[in-house]
Amino acid sequence: MFGGRTEGGKIALVVEYDGTAYHGSQLQKNAPTIQGEIEKALKKLTGNRIRIKSASRTDAGVHARGQVVSFRTDAALPLKAFVDGLNHYLPGDIAVKEACRANGPFDVRRGAVSREYRYCIFNNPTRSPLQRGFSSRVGGALDTEAMGRACRALVGRHDFASFVSSAETARTKRTVRNVFKAEITRQGDMITFDMAADSFLPHQVRNTVGALIRVGQGRMTVDEFSGMVEARTPGLAGPTAPAEGLCLMRVNYPGSFNGD
Repeated sequence: MFGGRTEGGKIALVVEYDGTAYHGSQLQKNAPTIQGEIEKALKKLTGNRIRIKSASRTDAGVHARGQVVSFRTDAALPLKAFVDGLNHYLPGDIAVKEACRANGPFDVRRGAVSREYRYCIFNNPTRSPLQRGFSSRVGGALDTEAMGRACRALVGRHDFASFVSSAETARTKRTVRNVFKAEITRQGDMITFDMAADSFLPHQVRNTVGALIRVGQGRMTVDEFSGMVEARTPGLAGPTAPAEGLCLMRVNYPGSFNGD
């Protein structure tokens, strides 16, 4: 995939980042963002101002292992230069993992067939400095079997209005999503929630985790969780889990480019 010289056109990058120090992925005035840092690095590498587009928007403090961004450029550089060169100019908490030429009418957002997110819960009464920043700690016991049963209500095509606020529902309007995977796994003190869908509503994963934690704590039954999915009433889920536990793992595309 690497090698050769580009003749301009559209380039896609797979990007990994620690979102702790950033106010999200999308460009903002007077605040550090992932988009802002990548565009500054592109300016240094190519000498041109380049606007990028991201496959999935991540909020302040949210991380990514497989974010995909694209941009158009006239720079005749080897693809490998977009990896090595950008990593030279980017701060240490952002890294380009791969670059490829995006052929045809590639749309980094609309062309994606699914996105995969992971939320990590450190389930231990004592804090862990080594887990801090990449998981959210819950001190009390969690019933992961009940949380796993509740996840079954999420899979399929549903109206997920209950998992966003009223204001977000008004802005989004369409709240129906196709969820392909929703699973809870546990390894020692670390509980992971993996969710894959065609697209996500604002704060949908974090609100889902907040509700699943209530199930795990015995404050909500599995049937009540299922009823919440069916209720389609904004604001029912939550509380919103902290951003630090969330990571965009992968964006999937049809054809040869899959965001690996």
